[in-house]
Amino acid sequence: MSFVDKAKNKAQEVTGKGKEKAGDVTGNEELEREGRADQGEAGFKQAGENVKDGVRNAGDAVKGAVKKD
Repeated sequence: MSFVDKAKNKAQEVTGKGKEKAGDVTGNEELEREGRADQGEAGFKQAGENVKDGVRNAGDAVKGAVKKD
């Protein structure tokens, strides 16, 4: 995963936490839900990026093993 993707996902997560907290403090349930949704979306994106990284790393390991033989 690129650094930019990690930063974007983290920013979305932090923004979601802020919205959720602001909604809680002000009693705005819609803002709270929106914040939770932002956090969830960021988490799914992060999980997807982690899967891509795992596949990439596994491919690199296979290439390395093949080159050794």
